[in-house]
Amino acid sequence: MAKAKTVYSCTECGAQFPKWTGQCQECGDWNTLQEEVAPQKVAAATNPKAARFEGFAPKADVQKLQTVSVKGTPRFGSGLAELDRVLGGGLVPGSVILLGGDPGIGKSTLILQSLALLSDKNNTLYVTGEESAEQIALRAQRLGVQDADVSLLADNQLESILDVAVQYKPDVLVVDSIQTLYTDTLQSAPGSVAQVRETASRLVRFGKQTKTIVILVGHVTKEGALAGPRVLEHMVDTVLYFEGEQNSTFRLIRAIKNRFGAVNEIGVFAMTDTGLKEVSNPSAMFIKRTQEDATGSVVLVSQEGTRPLLVEVQSLVDQSSLANPRRVTVGLDNQRLAMLLAVVNRHAGYSLHDQDVFVNVIGGVKVHEPAADLAILLSVLSSYKNRRLDSDLAVFGEVGLTGEIRPVQRGLDRIREVEKLGFRRLIMPKGNQSGVKSKKLEIIAVNTLEQAVRIAFDQ
Repeated sequence: MAKAKTVYSCTECGAQFPKWTGQCQECGDWNTLQEEVAPQKVAAATNPKAARFEGFAPKADVQKLQTVSVKGTPRFGSGLAELDRVLGGGLVPGSVILLGGDPGIGKSTLILQSLALLSDKNNTLYVTGEESAEQIALRAQRLGVQDADVSLLADNQLESILDVAVQYKPDVLVVDSIQTLYTDTLQSAPGSVAQVRETASRLVRFGKQTKTIVILVGHVTKEGALAGPRVLEHMVDTVLYFEGEQNSTFRLIRAIKNRFGAVNEIGVFAMTDTGLKEVSNPSAMFIKRTQEDATGSVVLVSQEGTRPLLVEVQSLVDQSSLANPRRVTVGLDNQRLAMLLAVVNRHAGYSLHDQDVFVNVIGGVKVHEPAADLAILLSVLSSYKNRRLDSDLAVFGEVGLTGEIRPVQRGLDRIREVEKLGFRRLIMPKGNQSGVKSKKLEIIAVNTLEQAVRIAFDQ
């Protein structure tokens, strides 16, 4: 087959050139030329199978919206309930999933464990471009899944991978990782923008036309974003992030895009010597306290998708020796902390302008919803006043700039989670109290930050 011609297109103005130059001759921008496959006219394929493989799908018919038949999306389990939760109920045939995460976080471990469970009833093909088959086999022995019927292919050339996939006809195809693949139609190195875009595009096309579930493992940059072109996230159906602190046993998998389910769902795993273990009740794991009388600690009732999650927020407030006191957060928005400290100064009468403030969410959990505001401030004031809060107290609520406590979403789900875990008191926004009653839980509804502080510290 003749080698495809390539051109260099400017990402700013779209101009095309036969050779790469540092500056675009049309718009004048520098370093904007990227290699692409030149568009070609192709003759109609005579072999139906070859046509399907090369991407020449049958002509689509125009349909009226009201005549389109709506059926339930067929799904089957991945073998891991926490992963199914994030996916929206399971894997969908023909879907393309992009899984990203920091190096060493456990992406390959998660994939191998899931494939081992899927291989009982489905054909699975694991394509590894980073490791050898022996390395995968060693990991399988450590995980105790060495007897699983998983097929391995150690290759990173796209054309040969697709040839094997067409012959093998897997139900689930895993590519680890997309940054290691290359196609002979491009001259650039594996991992370049052009290679990632072209290889991912052809894998997506293969998955859609053959109804194969394609799982692409992706690298992340030092900023935490998926490496490669942004269009990579637009091409796939689902984008998952596998995250967690390296020195923590907990791992969270989060959906930030899902065409077949809700986003912002999370699945919780614990990393052990024998692989990842599912955590069915993460709230009980994240609120294990070693000191019941510690100051600066409060339990936050967070919400991740449809799952309520109780986590411990700890704060340390100390006299600062710097002209500009430090504001440091782990697992929280640093800018929001600065705003909340201004609110507590204006509406609760506590000036922390000369104090260093450190706030941490225990367990490596990242919380970015405004419902954490009240818990953060009560934790900070507990450390500043050196007065502990009750160990059976839980808190949630958004704090407005005028000092009011605003209602948050899914208040009833949060209340039920607090009640289930045996807490006896809950401070929450009054706007979430409507129609809520509990025999085991004392619900304290507040309207203002000043009122919440007075009740929390029994002033």
